Amino acid sequence: MIKSLYIKDFALIDELEVRFESGLNVLTGQTGAGKSIIIGALNMILGERADTEVIRRGADKAIAEAVMVVGNNGWLKSYLDENAVDFSEELILRREIRQSGSRAFINDTPVNISILKEVGDQLVDLHGQHDHQMLLKDDNHRAVIDQFDTVQPVLQDYRQEYLAMQILQKKLSELKKRERELKERTELYQFQVKELEAANLHPDEEDEIAAEMILLDNAEDLDQKAAAIANTGSVDEISLIDILNSIKLNLEDMARIEPEFESYLQEITAARISIQETIHFAERYRGRIEFNPQRLEELRRRQSELNKIQKKYQRTIPDLISYYNDIKSELNIAENFDLEIERIHSEIREQESRLKEKAIALHEIRLETGRRLSADIVDSLRNLGIENGQFSVQVKWLTSEKGWIEIGGQFAECTENGCDDIRFFISTNKGEEPKPLAKIASGGEISRVMLSLKSILAKEHHLPVMIFDEIDNGISGKISEKVGREMRKLSEHCQIIAITHQPQIASQAHKHYRVQKVEKDDRTTTRIEPLSEEEHIREVASLMSGEQITESALMSARELIERGGMRN
Repeated sequence: MIKSLYIKDFALIDELEVRFESGLNVLTGQTGAGKSIIIGALNMILGERADTEVIRRGADKAIAEAVMVVGNNGWLKSYLDENAVDFSEELILRREIRQSGSRAFINDTPVNISILKEVGDQLVDLHGQHDHQMLLKDDNHRAVIDQFDTVQPVLQDYRQEYLAMQILQKKLSELKKRERELKERTELYQFQVKELEAANLHPDEEDEIAAEMILLDNAEDLDQKAAAIANTGSVDEISLIDILNSIKLNLEDMARIEPEFESYLQEITAARISIQETIHFAERYRGRIEFNPQRLEELRRRQSELNKIQKKYQRTIPDLISYYNDIKSELNIAENFDLEIERIHSEIREQESRLKEKAIALHEIRLETGRRLSADIVDSLRNLGIENGQFSVQVKWLTSEKGWIEIGGQFAECTENGCDDIRFFISTNKGEEPKPLAKIASGGEISRVMLSLKSILAKEHHLPVMIFDEIDNGISGKISEKVGREMRKLSEHCQIIAITHQPQIASQAHKHYRVQKVEKDDRTTTRIEPLSEEEHIREVASLMSGEQITESALMSARELIERGGMRN
């Protein structure tokens, strides 16, 4: 249940705090007093979209916070643990709206709005003033049936098989598309494969050619330089090696006398060895130098061919090799399209069987749930003043020539939500056959059907809180009293917060709150105050007679409250 609600700088509200009770909590007040503003703040707390325009003029941010008693809710504890939020049996849901954006908190831990909304959806069902109009759209009827616990697991099983079929159908479609495209490009690809095969490309060939051309281009210069190194040191028929040997012998003699020459002896010894090795390498290298103008010309022609093919395809050699492999693979696929398409068709036929099984199971559980819901709604409508009401849920197969599965000789169209067309039919007058809900029901009847649905779903899902914003549109008098009594009865299963203008509904409240506008510092502010027993009677009387509360109105209010037997 919602234990308390705190709102600050939200629209007309400067600061407001209210504590709610279990059972039926009723909010009344004049039109424009700010009742819907309070519902808007609750909506914001539950993760719905919020506009910066709700920030009260002159304030930095709007704040809405609800303390909710959730008890030992296993699902909620697990979900919050997964999202690193501390769980407690009292949760604080908080939302702040600034000009720069929105922030959400659960137990003072920042969370994404999606997490706040998921938690809110599990705890509260908020029915706005125009939500009952959803029943006028046939497309929304399936969603009502699918909220039942009996339907949900079967629907999830179906969706798994639907997704698998969707993947296969997508593969088949893409394969056929590729087949068409490849047929258009096959001739080009065949020519390119032959051309690239003839080119005999290798990823490192360009670098190898460049390196070899440098050697061939500079063969004569390399030979001259190597010869010069080999002959280095021949001065007056005395070689450089002989000179180094002489220096080494003298240093050996001197080092025996003066240790300081030892380091120079080591350096000259190393230099002699390095120079000797260099001279020997230069002599050997001369024998390897290739003087081959013909080979150089061949390399130049090959280099030109490689430049030409790269320019033609606008790709480097490694990219051309990769492209060659790709188009060759495409041609191989093109040659085997029939086999690949038949393989996928075979998988689709197997998947059709699995999908059909789940679709039939979903269809049957929806039929069964629809029959149960119809009986429950008829009972509920009887309590709400529609004595001879009939209600039925029509579940039919969606048919299409392009459907994936065959049911009773016809192809059924499969969607993510099944293969069923679900519609609500109603008759509110004795002797009349049920007809589509949107064409028959009046505003007051739609309100009562919606209340019946909400009551049934609340018991089905064990929702802790239900909020009704003027669900009593289009009804009055004795019917309003019956609606109020039904809401009071529903409040045995969950906490209800209801906005109403009907005295018959307000009279059923466990706790009554008055919402009003007051002038403060030249500004209008919305206030909410819990009413005492006597104030509750006077407020119900004012709903009956207006601002001038007469004795007869007070007597009627007391009688209305006592007749319901709802006040303790």
